[in-house]
Amino acid sequence: QVQLVESGGGWVQAGGSLRLSCAASGLTFSGNNMGWFRQAPGKERVFVAAISWSGGRTIYEDSVKGRFTVSRDNDKNTVYLQMNSQKPEDTAVYYCAADPRRWAVFPSNELATYNNWGQGTQVTVSS
Repeated sequence: QVQLVESGGGWVQAGGSLRLSCAASGLTFSGNNMGWFRQAPGKERVFVAAISWSGGRTIYEDSVKGRFTVSRDNDKNTVYLQMNSQKPEDTAVYYCAADPRRWAVFPSNELATYNNWGQGTQVTVSS
């Protein structure tokens, strides 16, 4: 059974930084692309960033490019999201997700690609 557990959320002032972690178990982590999504109150869950199984390819939603960095440590079965220069509009529940396709060349920004999700961690950015 795949389990994804996010941590690292919290409150931060605008301009500040947080690093989210997502610990994975129940899958051969090193062969799966991973994604980060977020959901603001009253809004749909949307793509933030994704990383290939090797860590060699990353993609980002336009509003976070240059501010957020996704990375992974396959020895620790963990994927990270470093969030810098945060803005109030970054406030949301952040979810990590695992792409079930093994060895997929390109990470996906499509929510429907991912079939395993964490419980989410709240990030609040105050102005």
